Amino acid sequence: MTKTLFKRKARRHRQWINPYTAVALGVGIMAASVVLAVNSIDVPPRQLARYIEHRAAGHNTVVTALAGGVSKFFTAQDRKGDVRVTAQAMQVGAAVDAIPLKEDRIGARQTIFVNSSAEAIRAIAEARPGDAITFMPGEYRFSGTAVSASRVGEPSAPIWVRADRLGTVFLKLDMVEGFRVSAPHWRFENLNIEGTCQDHSRCEHAIHVVGKAHHFIARNNVISDFNAHIKINGAGADFPDHGSIEGNTLTNLAVRNTDNPVTPIDLVAASHWTIRRNLISDFVKAQGNQISYGAFVKGAGSHNRMEQNLVLCEDKLRAPAMQRVGLSLGGGGTGSAFCRDGRCITEQQESVIRENLIAHCSDDGIYLNKAAQSQVRQNVLIDTAGIAVRFAQSSAEISGNQVDGTIRQRDGALLRSADNDTTSGLGLFLGWHPVRRQFDDRGVLAGLTSRVQREDSDKGMESAARCLGLRTQQVVDKASTSSKACQP
Repeated sequence: MTKTLFKRKARRHRQWINPYTAVALGVGIMAASVVLAVNSIDVPPRQLARYIEHRAAGHNTVVTALAGGVSKFFTAQDRKGDVRVTAQAMQVGAAVDAIPLKEDRIGARQTIFVNSSAEAIRAIAEARPGDAITFMPGEYRFSGTAVSASRVGEPSAPIWVRADRLGTVFLKLDMVEGFRVSAPHWRFENLNIEGTCQDHSRCEHAIHVVGKAHHFIARNNVISDFNAHIKINGAGADFPDHGSIEGNTLTNLAVRNTDNPVTPIDLVAASHWTIRRNLISDFVKAQGNQISYGAFVKGAGSHNRMEQNLVLCEDKLRAPAMQRVGLSLGGGGTGSAFCRDGRCITEQQESVIRENLIAHCSDDGIYLNKAAQSQVRQNVLIDTAGIAVRFAQSSAEISGNQVDGTIRQRDGALLRSADNDTTSGLGLFLGWHPVRRQFDDRGVLAGLTSRVQREDSDKGMESAARCLGLRTQQVVDKASTSSKACQP
């Protein structure tokens, strides 16, 4: 009897240590460890891939080859797929048939036609309130020092620099700055402006808005091949507040071979700006830190808004080694000498990023750096690292966004996240992209979520899609697609 019991126990023991069971148990433990490790890292695959390559640099060939393979695998998992969001699917940016706003020509007292670069420079230098300086159709070349727009316009009589119709006037600039606006109430509209510098470090800004140039407006322009197409900053104690950049196309036709900052809309220390319905694309920086942004507002400004823009970090240009961020409150930070308060305790205060579509960025789609009381609402992010909020000075309400990536807080940042569609970190490493699948192979939004608990968010997302001209599976009546429906 005793021997029989002993044999039964031995058999049970042998069954317990069956090699197949041991292997399965080991695999399970390893899988659980990987899941825990990935979730604890809280870094998207594309960013981890870049970190691995950086850490392996300078080691022996075996290490660098292994790191390169792992990096390529992580990047492929994060960025794989045939979905390409394209500008052709949207209704943003400059357009030949753009409908003038009612207030566009209010206050115009006289139209001054110019037929040469010299005439344009003279007319701008001698401008009076209400002048509409209008280029006749043709090509105009500028070089040397910036064209100074220093005459003061009035609220009821601004000064225009314009063409009658987009695509008829082409300004070719071979200069560090094209137009330097230092006085209030200037408007630039319907212009095609191109940087022609062979040395990319020379073509810095098409338009530089500085100091007392408050209430500036740039509308329905196509600007290409600059480092910071539109640059805004203070001068001394003066700041160009209450500006607007609306309905423009800002792009580059080639990678920028410069170590200067590359950011199509570069706003420092100004407040109360609206950046709306612009197409911003292909801002690749090849030298220096190789980090570029589609647009940022920083330098201790406040109450700035970036809304209903289409940001394509990679449209026609691809450069996987560089870092491209979509939109940012705070950018990469500001030197104290350039801060509105002289310190930049916060880079931004009470600013908003809403209803934008941001796609194909090798880094974060939205990045908040020392941005207090921020709102990030109803944005769509496709093929980006997601949304990152960083540093203890940052606080943000992040709601109603569809993020093909993760939402992360770092270094003591505070955020309140509600009603967002995101992808888990593990899902990204496994190549799982449910938000991305809502776009078809033409880069058109194929559908919106319809869960009851997401009703408010869905309404916001439908609004964002409608205002960007995205076709959806839901029926949108003609009244809802009017320009009035897309106003803030």
